[in-house]
Order: sequence, then structure tokens, then C-alpha cells
Amino acid sequence: MSIEVKFFASLRETLGIESTSITSSAGLTVREVWDSTTDSAAYPVNTLCAINMDYAHQDDAVKDGDEVAFFPPVTGG
Repeated sequence: MSIEVKFFASLRETLGIESTSITSSAGLTVREVWDSTTDSAAYPVNTLCAINMDYAHQDDAVKDGDEVAFFPPVTGG
């Protein structure tokens, strides 16, 4: 299974990762994708995630070919 992973805004800057891809022989959740791509870095409070541009939860399953994105909450002003 191949998954494309993207990090946006302050997460990209903090982690030093813009995008990467991972492969796995087992099914993964969004949280397991985070752990795999960040060396199990702490998951920042209020971090949002999406699967194929739809909001998701950390325990949602990821399928082969999915794109998983992580981003901080959107703020305006």
C-alpha cells in the first residue's frame, strides 16, 4: 500500500517535511501515518487531518493510493 503524505503551514516548518510517501503491507490509521512519517513526534493539539481532501479523524483507516494531509487549525483576522 502506498500513501502520499503532506504537511502544511507551521507543521511543515516545525517538522521540516513538506511531503513524503510511505508504503506499508498492513492497513494504517491516520495516526499511524503521522507516527510513521514523523518518527512518532508528538501530535500537536488541534492538528487537523484530511484523507483525499476530506476532513478525517486520527483513527480513520487509510487505503492504498490515499493522500493524507496534516495542518494546523485555520485562523483568520
